[in-house]
Amino acid sequence: MEELHNPEFWVAIAFLLVVALVYRPTVKAITSTLDARAAKIRVQIEEARKLREDAQALLAEYQRKQRDAMAEAEKIIAQARADAARLKIEGEKDLEHAIERRKQQALERIAQTEAQAVAQVRNTAVDVALAAAEKLIQSSLSPAQKQALTDKAISELPTRLN
Repeated sequence: MEELHNPEFWVAIAFLLVVALVYRPTVKAITSTLDARAAKIRVQIEEARKLREDAQALLAEYQRKQRDAMAEAEKIIAQARADAARLKIEGEKDLEHAIERRKQQALERIAQTEAQAVAQVRNTAVDVALAAAEKLIQSSLSPAQKQALTDKAISELPTRLN
């Protein structure tokens, strides 16, 4: 019991009481602060996870859109190539038809020109033959024979014109 009179003993007991009284609220405050901080960190981690998932979904969507756009571009290019080939074939056919048409027109012009030339040669030959016949008739027929030929030609004129 001697210790009850010792001031160091009472200081030690007072120290332990103060520590015991301060320990519980301090531990509660520290624990609540740590729990609050842990909850805040959990929320931030959850937000970061959601943002990451959203970013991955957005990335996947953009990649899908890019693939779709590339597929559409390839379709457009394939269609353009097919159209170009079709137009080339059509152009060649049209050119072939135009060449054939021009060739036919040229042949028709040649035939027409040839017919005109033949007609002109015939007309010239008839004119020359008529001129020669006229000179021959004028030099070899008498005026009475000439009058008889003229009368005969005039009388045959209506039958020849029909």
